[in-house]
Amino acid sequence: MLRRRRTERTPNSSTSFLVVGLGNFGQKYDGTRHNVGTDTVHALVERYGVRLRKSKELAISAEVKATGGSLVLAIPQMYMNESGLAVHRLMHRYNIEDFNNLIVIHDELDLPTGIIKIKIDGGLAGHNGLKSIESHLHTRAFARVRIGIGPVNDGVKGRDYVLSRPSKEEKYKLDQAISNSADAIEFILSEGYAAAMNKFNA
Repeated sequence: MLRRRRTERTPNSSTSFLVVGLGNFGQKYDGTRHNVGTDTVHALVERYGVRLRKSKELAISAEVKATGGSLVLAIPQMYMNESGLAVHRLMHRYNIEDFNNLIVIHDELDLPTGIIKIKIDGGLAGHNGLKSIESHLHTRAFARVRIGIGPVNDGVKGRDYVLSRPSKEEKYKLDQAISNSADAIEFILSEGYAAAMNKFNA
């Protein structure tokens, strides 16, 4: 049974971290604002020189031995609002019992484009991927790396905005944010959440 530890802020280094990048499955969603979480996992895959492989957990994943502990990189192979099922199965497969060792990377409308913030627990900000994870894990006590994609352009519906591709200027900012988010993941592994928040949330 998964343990709920809402007050703990130091990752359990004896257990693998599961890093999940949220996005929509399918080529037509590649490069959209909603998929910056999956783009960050792909950036980490490139850094570590590993390959994502299909699994029975409805995701593609790769195991990595990194400084600070072992790491599982994963991308659910389903739509955003169903991704919690894959996360639940991945946690069981890799015997991750502490929710502090689950890090979810996702887009965030409440943050300006290109800004990243690390957060543990708290609200879901209407994000369908986070809602799905909460539904399957029955907790919000997991870590998030939030990548800002806001604000929504005037006259554009939120759903249309997140599923569209950014402008050239926005893409530059998002590419920087994706790189910074990958840095943040590596920093969390080596230094812990408190130090990472001090460094990246400033």
